[in-house]
Amino acid sequence: MAERLPREAVSASTFTALVVTITFWASAFAGIREALHGYSPFHLVVFRYALTSAVLAGFAVPARVRLPRLRDVPALLALGFIGVTVYATTISIGEQTVTAGVASLIVASETIFIAILATSFLGERLTVWGWLGTLIGFAGVAVIMLSQGGTAWELDVHALWPLASAISTSLYFVFQKPLFARYTAYEINAYCLWFGTLFMLPFVGGLPREMAAANWRPTVAVIFLGIFPGAVAYSTWTYALGRAPASIVSNALFLVPPLAIAVALVWLGELPTPMSLVGGAVTLAGVVLVGLKGYGGLARGLPGARSKNDAGETGPG
Repeated sequence: MAERLPREAVSASTFTALVVTITFWASAFAGIREALHGYSPFHLVVFRYALTSAVLAGFAVPARVRLPRLRDVPALLALGFIGVTVYATTISIGEQTVTAGVASLIVASETIFIAILATSFLGERLTVWGWLGTLIGFAGVAVIMLSQGGTAWELDVHALWPLASAISTSLYFVFQKPLFARYTAYEINAYCLWFGTLFMLPFVGGLPREMAAANWRPTVAVIFLGIFPGAVAYSTWTYALGRAPASIVSNALFLVPPLAIAVALVWLGELPTPMSLVGGAVTLAGVVLVGLKGYGGLARGLPGARSKNDAGETGPG
């Protein structure tokens, strides 16, 4: 008989929090494309994450966010830089030319990079299924990156930017793992976002001028990105993690790319090329294989934090 899911895994509040999280994270790819019509990638990220940081700061007291230990500050700074500054900047640069749907499909390969990093640095063992999923996932990414010109098989160097985003976020998820022994998921998310935003401050120059010149639609898109995929989705993700097994919650991340493609179609009228969709399907097949059958430790709850109800690991998307 199939094992029953814990009641908290399917409770109405947990399900709602998860739907909110996945919907907002999926919509972020289209939101970035919209915002880039009025803002440079660098001004976009500093505007967006300044808003996110401000909203999270408003919840710091109710969430009982503790001050970090002095010895953990360098690690949090490094994680904020690689997981927030680098990720946000590279995905924004990439989406100047790469469609929202394609970007989401490439970023989904983070699960594969996490698995490889976990075997190298966390002592995890990747199964035969895990290695097969890794090969399938990389093959899918290759198809996506070689098919951006339509039918011509030519590498689109612009697709390397979302790939850099996937690598940076995989580094972030793997190397934040030791901190979960001392901090809650919300605390780590908050400090990494705050520190990541600090590294974006050099981008502020010229932002007021762009804000004055931008059409209302890009500005609304940036505000949406800062509040909803940023502060709200991180909070609902943490809420879901605390009330359901991490392995179940994190598997919902597989829904982000298909939903991102649908949102981009409705919002922007964008649809990836047929071969990009084929490559995306192959990539997702590899990602799902790694996530579900790759191995028992980190991969069952990608990517990052220990929840109260499960030994699996997971974190923000």
